[in-house]
Amino acid sequence: MKPLELESYLHEQIPLSAAMQVSVVEVSAQQVVLAAPLAPNINHQHTVFGGSASAVAILAAWSMLHTKLAAAGISAGLVIQRNSMSYEHAMAGDFTARASAPSSEAWDSFVRMFARKGRARITMSSTLWYQGREAGRLEGEFVALAPT
Repeated sequence: MKPLELESYLHEQIPLSAAMQVSVVEVSAQQVVLAAPLAPNINHQHTVFGGSASAVAILAAWSMLHTKLAAAGISAGLVIQRNSMSYEHAMAGDFTARASAPSSEAWDSFVRMFARKGRARITMSSTLWYQGREAGRLEGEFVALAPT
């Protein structure tokens, strides 16, 4: 999947991503990198609103799984079940969220469970980056559901 393909998909299927002006910087088998500007995501302190930061971090992890499922030819609904977010530094400008592919072992287990039960869970993480340093981290549990 190419960056513009994923970006169009996100903007069409998850309209909040368009309102937040999320762009796709990189899509590969190893990672997804999303970017977002400050202006539509600003808070009263003139930094990135925590809800926006969390949403972009979730989108990065979700996008990593979405692209891996598509590459494997697996059709599934993908939702987040729970997450925790930590913020290390305020972000007063444009920022990125990076999600790496799950380990081979975690991915293989996820795919096997999905094939057996039509439902599977996997834990993903993503990191927020601002001015070359990590500004936050998301840990989330995602669920893939077979189409009904």
